[in-house]
Amino acid sequence: MERADVRSAITNHDFGEVFRLARLHGKISYAKIAEAVGYKREHIGKMARPETDGKGARPRITQHHKILEVVDGLRIPGHLAGLTPRPWELERQAQTSQPDDPSTLLTQGGAGLWDIAELLRRAEMTNINSTALESIEQGIDQLARAYPYADADYLHQRTRNGLQFVTKQLESRMTLRQHRELLVDTGWLFLLNACVQYDRGQREAANLSKAAALRIGDEAGHGEIKAWAWEIEAWFALTQCRWQDMVDAVEAGHVADQTHSVGVQLYAHKARAAARMGDARLVRDSLDAGRARLDRLPRPDHPEHHFIIDPDKWDFYEMDAYRLLGDDERAAAHARSVIQISTGPDGTEISPMRAAEARLTLGVAAARTGDVEQAVGMGTTALEADRKSLPSLLLVANELDKELRSRYPREAASRDFHERILTITRGVARTELPF
Repeated sequence: MERADVRSAITNHDFGEVFRLARLHGKISYAKIAEAVGYKREHIGKMARPETDGKGARPRITQHHKILEVVDGLRIPGHLAGLTPRPWELERQAQTSQPDDPSTLLTQGGAGLWDIAELLRRAEMTNINSTALESIEQGIDQLARAYPYADADYLHQRTRNGLQFVTKQLESRMTLRQHRELLVDTGWLFLLNACVQYDRGQREAANLSKAAALRIGDEAGHGEIKAWAWEIEAWFALTQCRWQDMVDAVEAGHVADQTHSVGVQLYAHKARAAARMGDARLVRDSLDAGRARLDRLPRPDHPEHHFIIDPDKWDFYEMDAYRLLGDDERAAAHARSVIQISTGPDGTEISPMRAAEARLTLGVAAARTGDVEQAVGMGTTALEADRKSLPSLLLVANELDKELRSRYPREAASRDFHERILTITRGVARTELPF
């Protein structure tokens, strides 16, 4: 792994080339590689076949969970493949020494279970070493940028660990400026924790984290954190069909902050609520206002950051609104654009949650035009996504389910899809752990 060609292949996720180089330079047989990563030996050979042998492009590994299997099987350090540290790396580090770099601590596991109230109590105390602040912010940035694609359980563990570390630092002595900066860091972590908990179906815990972020935003005088807390409340209300609560949360968010990109998301939420209430004029007005604010903002350096709205996400919002208004042609066009934007050059989905909802939108459009097979196929693929936000996914999946059952109640495919929805819903409704 010290060779430049091996590192380049890993960075490009060209694991067929990695396999070829491992046999060429490391004398590792394809049989041993197959055993390590859980593939058949013949499949390893096909992926490692030189592309110059006249048989065309070799197969590539593009699915996120398959990439993780190869990385873990070959013990490739996560950073070489553009991933956060893998569990076996963290175990190895824990056995050797305790890391001192706060950005490392933020992305490692092992936080244990922490009570939200206790974390908030500690966040209200004081003190930190000022030299660690920049490193802490870098760790939070890494977590927020991993949110669109990283496993929800993995993110939950890392975010909880970050809260444990950051709130611990608040017990040391510091200046008032340092104290405020650390409070702000804690607020961002609570916001991210609320999102991840809600993705996992932990509604009550997510509400506590959101409330903690809002309280910290008040204490630190940080309007953007407060606005994002209200944005999260609007998202909760949307997925729970509380339309008026959603509109109220949007207005509170605009009051809290009127300069950052969170306002774009607030307008988008208002449009989505208006569409579900059947108010086409409010949908258009909200989309126009959001688009105008988005156009005034500079294009972000890291559009994948969860708390930065990138221009490409606007297709996603318009897709949702047009689907609900029954404008299937526009909704489908935006859905296809969302899927294209959500897919990297190598075929890997970089925004799987958006892509899943886009497929459900295409499923709804297909159901309305009589193509039951495509409707169910799109819906099934969406539900099988590795990275998902269950409340948001079920909100749109239930729309597709309703279309199928009302239009094709006797079709076996419609009944099967309905049963799949019920199974997922029952799983979400199970007794949840609070944290």
